[in-house]
Amino acid sequence: MKKIIYSLALAIVIIGCATTQTKKEGTITTTNTSDTLRIANDSLEYEILIIEPGFNSWLATQRPRGFYEQFWLENRNIISVIEYNNRVLNSTQFDPNLYIQQIDYTRDVNYGYEVNYLLYNWFEFFEQRYNQKLR
Repeated sequence: MKKIIYSLALAIVIIGCATTQTKKEGTITTTNTSDTLRIANDSLEYEILIIEPGFNSWLATQRPRGFYEQFWLENRNIISVIEYNNRVLNSTQFDPNLYIQQIDYTRDVNYGYEVNYLLYNWFEFFEQRYNQKLR
């Protein structure tokens, strides 16, 4: 299974004492544990995992799902992913603690609305929280 992982944690270990909520919609499974968000779709062989303190509460204050069209989100995400991945590769110029690993995201794959919505918002959160400008 291909994985898209967004995290600023050094280790991808999920330990949580909070309540876990799992919601299944079609073939997409969304799991939300505290500040860890996981979305998986086995038929497309992708997984998105966001481990970021404060992301879920921040997300609740943003524009709701359905506000943006998927095409618009995909275009914004591809620009941000390219810049983010360039910064991962250039660790002498950019903080390697912020830009830990590349994001495997391509325009050729239809990740669906939910993944694009969360990825777009993660980039917005990342830019605001760490005072970065990707676009």
